[in-house]
This record gives sequence, C-alpha cells and structure tokens, in this order.
Amino acid sequence: MAGTVASPVSLRSRSSTRTLAVVFAGFCAFLTLYAPQPLLPMLSDAFQVSAKSVTRVMGISTFAVVLAAPLVGILADRLGRKQVIVRSALLLALPSLLAATSTGLNQLLFWRFWMGVFTPGIFAVTIAYINEEWTEGAGSAMSAYVGGTVLGGFSGRMVSGFVASASSWRWSFVALGVLTLAGGIAMWSWLPGDHRTARKQNDGAAPAGEGNVARAMLRHLRDPRLAATYIVGFGLLFTLVAAFTYVNFHLAAPPFKLTTRGLSLVFTVYLVGAAVTPMSGRVIDRMGHRFALTMATLSGAAGMALTLIPNLWAVVAGLAMCCTGVWISQSAATSYIGTVAREARAAAVGLYVMFYYLGGSCGSEVPGHFWARGGWPVCVALIVAVQILSIVVGLIFWRPTRAAVEA
Repeated sequence: MAGTVASPVSLRSRSSTRTLAVVFAGFCAFLTLYAPQPLLPMLSDAFQVSAKSVTRVMGISTFAVVLAAPLVGILADRLGRKQVIVRSALLLALPSLLAATSTGLNQLLFWRFWMGVFTPGIFAVTIAYINEEWTEGAGSAMSAYVGGTVLGGFSGRMVSGFVASASSWRWSFVALGVLTLAGGIAMWSWLPGDHRTARKQNDGAAPAGEGNVARAMLRHLRDPRLAATYIVGFGLLFTLVAAFTYVNFHLAAPPFKLTTRGLSLVFTVYLVGAAVTPMSGRVIDRMGHRFALTMATLSGAAGMALTLIPNLWAVVAGLAMCCTGVWISQSAATSYIGTVAREARAAAVGLYVMFYYLGGSCGSEVPGHFWARGGWPVCVALIVAVQILSIVVGLIFWRPTRAAVEA
C-alpha cells in the first residue's frame, strides 16, 4: 500500500541483506585473482615451462586490472553501479570456467587476462556504490566489503589448492568459476538498485562526470586529498605483496625450513584480517579516517618488525598484524574517497584501484633488489619505510571529515 512505513525489523532485514550482497561482491572480486598461487608448481609441470614463465599467470591478471580500472568508472557512471557490478561478476565466471580448457600456457594467460579485465567492475564500482547508497554507516559497510575481499582471497587459494590435490588444476578453475557465478546471481538478487543515483538523474542532474570523464579524472588527480589517497593505496598493496612474496624465501631457509605445504598455510593469517576488519568500521565512523590509517599502519609496521625474530610463531603473528593493518587501512582509504570525490565517484575509485595494483606490481619486483643485497631484514626495512610514508601522507593531506569533527 502506498505510504506504508516499513517496520524497524523489515528495515534491519533489508539492510542486512544489502550488506551481505556487498560481502559477496568483495568475495567474488578476489576469489580468482590470486587463486593460482598454490597451483604454480603444478602448472609448471603440466605445461613444461620454467617457474619464471609460469608466474606470468599471476602478473598478467594484475596488469589487466591496471588497464581496466580507470575505464569501469565511465561505465558505472553511465550504466549504473549495480548493472556493472553484477555483469562483471557474471562475465568473470566465464573466463574462469574456460581456463580449465587451456591446452597450453598461452591459452591460460589469455583467460587470466580477461579475469583481470572484469575484476575492477566489481571491486571499484562496489566501493563507489557504498559511498553513494549508504546515507550513514558507510565505514561499517566498507569494512564488511573489505572483509569479503579477505575471505575471497583466502578461499580462492584454499579452494584451488585442495581441488587440484584431489583431482587436477582444471577442476580448480571450474570450481572457482561456479563459485563466482553463484556470487553474481546472489548480488543480482540481493543488491538494491542505484536509488540515490537514479534520484539525482530524475532531479535533472547528469551522472557524475558524464560527457567528460577524462577531465573529471584529471581534477581527481589534482585534488591533493585524492592524490594522497592514491599514494596510500599504492603503499598498501606494495606492503602486502612484498611481505607475502619474500617471506616465503625467508621461511624456506634455516632455521624454519618450511615445506611448500607449510608455506601455503601461512595464508591462514588472512582470516585474522577477515575477523577484525569489520569491527574497524566503528572506529572509522567515530574517530575518523586519519586515526584509523595511522593506528592500523603502525600496527602493521610493528608486525613486520616482529617477523625479524627467529621464531615461527613470531613471524606468523607479525604477518597477521601486517595484513590486518592493510585491510583496516584499505577500509579507511576507500571510504575516504567517498567523502572527498563530489563528482564521478566511480571514476575516482577506478583511479584508486589503478594505483593500488601498480603498488602490487612494484611490491613483487622492487623488493627483489633489496633481497639480493641483504635478505629478509633489508626487505622488512623497505616495507616499513613504505608504511611510514603512507602514514605521513595521510596525516598531511587527509583533512578530517565533518562527521569526524563533530564526533
């Protein structure tokens, strides 16, 4: 009946369903991206290629994300956030399934490239969707989303490893494709439409940045607050990739001498981030983005220092602190974009994703030069330096939001 007011229970249920859909978006965005990591030795044997060649399976997807990230903002501002999120998830399932049919490395690289192309349509646009559709509690919603990305990244590695051990690497990609397809259907069913965006259009306002998105992107880059956020994002994935790439060499050497199976279980520390990150939303909403970034990154730096202790449990605890600090800082950075970008928000987030993954690419390459000169301690020094730089940039350029000032 027109004019009927929804009950508080109904509103809470609707809000919970919407938040769950956002968690699914985060889960699907990162389910396939890093999933082949435990499969690399198996793929190397299957295709009779070197380890250096087979690692391109990871790098080509990241490169595709960098290329596609700025473009999805244009699509989202014109087609609508939900349309792009759902279609990207459904399209992402297709190359995941087709990757199982690969008869050579080049075919697998082709399908992995398209997985990277469709990933930003979920990642970047969901962030813009949250900032646009949540009138309050955006920090909590963003933290729930980032928690979903953590679960997706962890689950992708575990699913691919366990399925491949039980059958073959081909069935791993089938399983990942089916899970992504199920997530896309769930988002199509539970994610509400772009109500606030549609309302703006009905009021006569054009979609943000429509007609000249390139100029809007340039304005985003000239905004010191957004430029600083892009630098922070660069540092976040640089930290995570550098830490979890080169710590494997550290743990494989004496005194730890971990096996490949033992090294794969190190990613279990991601679950700590999945548990802690959703709770950080209240801190962001009440204390502000700068406070959350500073405390989380300082905790991550302390964790990196802890990994220098020649004790396995100390290293594991330090890695847990590092990745948790990154996830909380990620929540702060992505939600801060929504408070700063007043036009073409999806494009602003697309730029953030581009810098974020550029940081990841550098995080896999640059520390190698430091490792050759001094091993793990020198890598830790580099990572901590990047973390401290992120804090300094945030403190200088991130102005407190109105809500934080009132709090």
